Amino acid sequence: MIQTPHTIDRRTFIALAGGALVSCAGALTGCSGTQGDSGSVTASKAGSAGSDSSPKVQSTTLFVFDTVVNISAQCSKKVMDEVADRCTYFENKFSRTVEGSDIWNINNAGGKPVEVAHETAEVIEAAIRYAEESDGLFDITIGAVSSLWDFDNEVKPADEDIQAALPHVDYRTITVDGTTVTLSDPEAKLDLGGIAKGYITDDLVALFKKSGVRDASISLGGNVYVMGKSFDGDAWNVGVQDPNGAQDDVLATVKTRNRSLVTSGLYERGFEQDGTFYYHILDPKTGYPAATDLKSASIMTKKSVLGDAYSTILFLLGHDRAMELIESDERFEDGVLVDMDDRATKSDGSTFKILQD
Repeated sequence: MIQTPHTIDRRTFIALAGGALVSCAGALTGCSGTQGDSGSVTASKAGSAGSDSSPKVQSTTLFVFDTVVNISAQCSKKVMDEVADRCTYFENKFSRTVEGSDIWNINNAGGKPVEVAHETAEVIEAAIRYAEESDGLFDITIGAVSSLWDFDNEVKPADEDIQAALPHVDYRTITVDGTTVTLSDPEAKLDLGGIAKGYITDDLVALFKKSGVRDASISLGGNVYVMGKSFDGDAWNVGVQDPNGAQDDVLATVKTRNRSLVTSGLYERGFEQDGTFYYHILDPKTGYPAATDLKSASIMTKKSVLGDAYSTILFLLGHDRAMELIESDERFEDGVLVDMDDRATKSDGSTFKILQD
C-alpha cells in the first residue's frame, strides 16, 4: 500500500492528434476539484459530406463537465449525435452542482440511502478501490473541503471553515449496495472530479466500438484516448503540455494507438494572497494545497479511468516514488514526470520523445 497524505487534484493536458492540435484543460469539477456549475451542454458539429452508409470523419465540440470536449471519429452523424447525448447523460448524473443529479442527491440526502444509475454506482465503486489501493491518497469525499475554495475568484476559505470540514473527508463513509449509495456521514460530500472523466472516456470508447467505429480521438478536458489509426492512416501523435508554456506548447510526444494519456499538474490555476501562492491541488488531510516536488505527472494506460485516478496519485507521491510506481505496476504502460526544476524524465523503456533542450 502507498503510505502518503490524502490528496487530490485536477489535470491539464494537450493532445496532438492526426495533425490537428487539440487543447484540453481542466477536469469535471473545475480547478478546485469541485464539479462544474454549468449543468448544460452546447455542441458544434461538423462532418464531411456522405451518407450514413459511407461514414466520413465527424467532429463534435461540446462544453460540458465545465470544460471543452473535443471528439472526432470516422463514423456516421447518428453515432456522433449519440456520443453527444451520452455526454449530456453523464453531466446530469455525475455533476455535484446540477440539482437532481445522482451526486447532488447523495450529497443532500442527510445520510439516507439513495438509488442511483448503475454507471454512478460503478464509478463510485472504482473510486473506493483506488482510495483503498492508495491508503486514501485518492478520496472522492474531498468535496467537503474542495467546495470551500474558489480559485477562479481567488477565494481562500477561513482557517476555521477548513478545519471544520476536514473530519468529513473519509472515503470509508461511502457504502455501495448494488445501485444504492449511502454516505454514513451526513456532512460528507462526494466530488467525482478526479475520476469521472476517465470513466466517461472509457464509456464513449465502448460506444464507438459497439457501433463499429475503429478510428477516433476523444479529448475530455484532460483525458485523451486515441482509437485505431489517425485519419491520415498513421499512429496518433499525442503530446504532453509544458507546465510553464502556453496551452499549445508541448514538452514530450508519443505515437500510440488504443491508449489513454492523462496528466495532472500545476497548470495556471491559482492565486497569490498575502505573499503566499495557493494552487488548485488540495491535500484533504490539511485542506490546503499539497506539497510535491513535481509540476506534472503524465500516465499512459489502456483504461482512462485508471489513468485519471492515478495521475492524481502519482503527482502527489513526488518524483521518486511516482516513477517507482509507474515502473513497478504493470497497469501503467508509460509515463513522464516534470519536476520543480523543469526537468522532464520518462519511465524505463518509455516510447515518449522529450522535446526539451
